Amino acid sequence: MDKMEHLDLYRQMVIIRRVEERAAELYQQGKIGGFLHLYIGQEAVSTGLISARRPEDPVITAYRDHGVAINCGISAKEVVAELLGKATGCSGGKGGSMHMADVTKNYWGGHAIVGAHLPIASGLALADAYNKTSGVTICMFGDGASNIGYFHEALNLSKVWNLPVLWVCENNQYGMGTAVERASAVSEMIQKASGYGMKGVRINGMDLMEVRETAEKMMAEIRAGSGPQFLEIMTYRFRGHSMGDPERYRKADEVHQWQENDPIGIHRKYLLDHQIATEEELNQQDDLAEKEVQEAVEFAESSPEPAAEELFKHIYVEE
Repeated sequence: MDKMEHLDLYRQMVIIRRVEERAAELYQQGKIGGFLHLYIGQEAVSTGLISARRPEDPVITAYRDHGVAINCGISAKEVVAELLGKATGCSGGKGGSMHMADVTKNYWGGHAIVGAHLPIASGLALADAYNKTSGVTICMFGDGASNIGYFHEALNLSKVWNLPVLWVCENNQYGMGTAVERASAVSEMIQKASGYGMKGVRINGMDLMEVRETAEKMMAEIRAGSGPQFLEIMTYRFRGHSMGDPERYRKADEVHQWQENDPIGIHRKYLLDHQIATEEELNQQDDLAEKEVQEAVEFAESSPEPAAEELFKHIYVEE
């Protein structure tokens, strides 16, 4: 990667962090309704992963999807507008927090039902295999989804059909308020991959470069015909499961310990230690991100509500 790529990835993480912080404020002001799942603490996961993809690689994820949307090229303006339910949002204001998508960018969206998008990922990969393209589907999901029937069905068929898909488990230690060890018979999610005969790798998701380099290697192997692979990324959400989470299930010391390994701070230190960027250059990226997010909020708040007739659009295929 050259210097500009490094700075761009750094700025993407800061934009995600600032969008999520402003989203929390807007939610508390009553301007965002429904559920709101913040990605604060997990920015290096999607930023590293998406930076390793090619345009032909489909991406699909669960409901904690704002950061993934930004990494896939959806603007901060469209993301914030969608959160506020405005017509200028990436899903026309009808998807909200959990259903951001843009198929023109090969981003097949966030999905609210736990694990339900995993069979869709197998379908996306099957389409690429059938059409003999070089696409590799990136399917992101939480550790809690590995206990759902969809998970086993999707992984099984992906291996039976040798589909080009990278299964990415964002293990943030908790499925809602339930710790992994209380809900899963095995503590490491990669053990579940072995049940389907596929390669499994476990990495530190707080380090953007480790995520990117591992994803590049695994996707190259899948592209070369290895079949599906499984990547478990150890990460941590700094905020609650959603905005209504009282967080009584984890101790403040635990949260503080993970916050000391902030992914943005880790990458900033990497850029400084390797003399890729200076403090001044990184501060400039911080300022650019702050300006972009402020403009996004202003754009969203001034955007119109969807028209009433929009309720009847995008329900059936229009020919």
